[in-house]
Amino acid sequence: MRFDIITLFPELFAPFLASGVTRRAYASGQVQVQLWNPRDYAEGMYRRVDDRPFGGGPGMVMLAEPLARCLAAIRAARHEEEGARAPVVLFSPIGKPLNQAQVEHWAASSGAILLCGRYEGIDQRFIDAHVDVQISLGDFVLSGGEIAAMALLDAVARLQPGVLHDAQSHECDSFSQALDGLLDCPHYTRPEAWAGRTVPAVLLSGHHAEIERWRRTQRLSLTARHRPDLIAAARAAGRLSAADEAVLAKNQQENAADLL
Repeated sequence: MRFDIITLFPELFAPFLASGVTRRAYASGQVQVQLWNPRDYAEGMYRRVDDRPFGGGPGMVMLAEPLARCLAAIRAARHEEEGARAPVVLFSPIGKPLNQAQVEHWAASSGAILLCGRYEGIDQRFIDAHVDVQISLGDFVLSGGEIAAMALLDAVARLQPGVLHDAQSHECDSFSQALDGLLDCPHYTRPEAWAGRTVPAVLLSGHHAEIERWRRTQRLSLTARHRPDLIAAARAAGRLSAADEAVLAKNQQENAADLL
């Protein structure tokens, strides 16, 4: 798959693409990343890519024309045919929050063109004409879309075959379908005792069925406590068994007793 990134700061991506376990996806070409600076497509001596907003107000707005020329160059480089164009993705507060289901969708796609906004934003006419999808990382504001683009790339890259040491590692991640969309359970490693705290005995028992039951119980309990919306979604999708519901009912009773 191929991701073309439109950014005024391509230098931000160099250490990201060469670091961590996901670098394997970029080095192998499983996830191809091409960086494009719209300043290279601006006109005039100063290569301006922004201007003051009509109607007044603080900040600057990214110009539509350099972005349009940059996008045209990307589409030419991708040798796209009509009807098979890569979607243009803008990282924006009005987009749907990024979640694991979206990540899995992009991980199975052929890629996209990622547009990283800066300043007060992008001329709305370019957005109306060219942007297909808008994505948000959450209800907060970043200085630009580059961090959001890196978040999407990292989440997609780690799902590619051979990128993680254990091919099944990502299947046990929080929010994954293999965990029915629940949060993952706590994890422990050596030493068995640390700072007066010990590893749960069941994890040292070697009894795999009991260990899996403990992990499922922990996932249910943690999710119910911290993200009850995920429990509701799993229940609505028919992913919770009678045993799961018994665990949740017991937790609810214990929590109610603690409040008395």
